[in-house]
Amino acid sequence: MQALVIGATGGIGAALCDRLRDAGADVTGLSRSADGLDVNRPDTLRDHAARLSDKRFDLIFNATGALVVGGHQPEKTMDAVDAQAMAAQFALNATGVALVIAHFAPLLASDRRSVLASLSARVGSIGDNGLGGWVSYRAAKAAQNQIIRTAAIEYRRRNRHAILVALHPGTVETPLTARYAARYPTITPDDSAGALLSVIDSLTPDDTGSFRDWKGQVVPW
Repeated sequence: MQALVIGATGGIGAALCDRLRDAGADVTGLSRSADGLDVNRPDTLRDHAARLSDKRFDLIFNATGALVVGGHQPEKTMDAVDAQAMAAQFALNATGVALVIAHFAPLLASDRRSVLASLSARVGSIGDNGLGGWVSYRAAKAAQNQIIRTAAIEYRRRNRHAILVALHPGTVETPLTARYAARYPTITPDDSAGALLSVIDSLTPDDTGSFRDWKGQVVPW
């Protein structure tokens, strides 16, 4: 199995790499800190994709994303919305994902089942939003979900074996959630990675374009 993990040095990304290697996969890991891959810089995505152009991957996992960007904490009210902070959220959690798909989805294997998965978040669900707040992060993740859904429709025509999916990893014990997870049950990055890989293993091409949580349940759009 050939696997590519983008965001490989983060909590979930590193755990995914470990799990995949333990299962015997040939894993390529890319990150901003180790390799200079920055989803906000299309040139770095283009260059890394070109370097890998001779490979075809069974799994491409985008594990990039952040709740706090540029020091801006999630908003509690609409009055707290800041235009630049919102734009930064979209650049990382939505536009960045679109660029990852544009540059790396062509590297999915086309002669066998292949998966491109991206970390989304349950708070990006419009139908499941009963609390409000976190306006920019919610909106950016909702936009990511639409991007994945739209790309899945295109790739159904371009690569009938490809599955594109948005995944909610659970509330994971990482620096991203440390300040906000006290009221919620958490799981370790390793447990989340194992669960996400199990969900991925269960997917068929009919599941492309869906939004699922770490237990495999469909999350409302």
